[in-house]
Amino acid sequence: MGIPVLILGDSGSGKSASLMHLDPKDGFLINPENKRLPFKSTEWKPRDYQARTGNVFFTDVPADIVLIITHARRAGKKFVVVDDFQYVMGNQFMRRRSEKSFEKFTEIGGGAWDVIRAAQAAPDDLIVYFLAHTEETAAGRIKMKTIGKMLDEKITVEGMFSIALRTGVTDGRYYFTTQSDGTDPVKSPIGLFEQFQIDNDLNAVDAAIRDYYELNDGATA
Repeated sequence: MGIPVLILGDSGSGKSASLMHLDPKDGFLINPENKRLPFKSTEWKPRDYQARTGNVFFTDVPADIVLIITHARRAGKKFVVVDDFQYVMGNQFMRRRSEKSFEKFTEIGGGAWDVIRAAQAAPDDLIVYFLAHTEETAAGRIKMKTIGKMLDEKITVEGMFSIALRTGVTDGRYYFTTQSDGTDPVKSPIGLFEQFQIDNDLNAVDAAIRDYYELNDGATA
């Protein structure tokens, strides 16, 4: 099974910036919001479907994202990043905002579920990172931001992940938290990370996960 990893955080807290040290040759970036990366890079390039070059896909269509995840390992990739995942839901909702039926919420929630399930069903050595914003519940707990109640009432989205990290910023230092502070769904397997706070570096996280699960290096495209 693949390894889906949830990265939670407020806007500007370092989610996208954590990609800076990942090797673009080793992965695909799915960009539902068509936004620029917050750092300079000449190696993250838009996908040219005819030439089969480039590693950045601009899509928010769940079926397309499922296909990208499904074919990533065959393309020699070791990871896929979806940044930001909630726009896979949010953009669909905005396009269908005039619809009165509640069926749209079921379909939007189902599409998000399909994407996570595709990450779970991927090859063992493919890691899929889902970067997503947070929201606070009426009870004061932090959760992943979703659309409507379909996902929240039927399943706990964070429960589909064994690893969920959260970005934070203190005195100009950007970091990930690795375990819950009692108000959020942050978690990681025992022994994966030695500290409650680690550097905001997805490449270091990727290396730690591969070492922990004894994944092979695999080939790059």
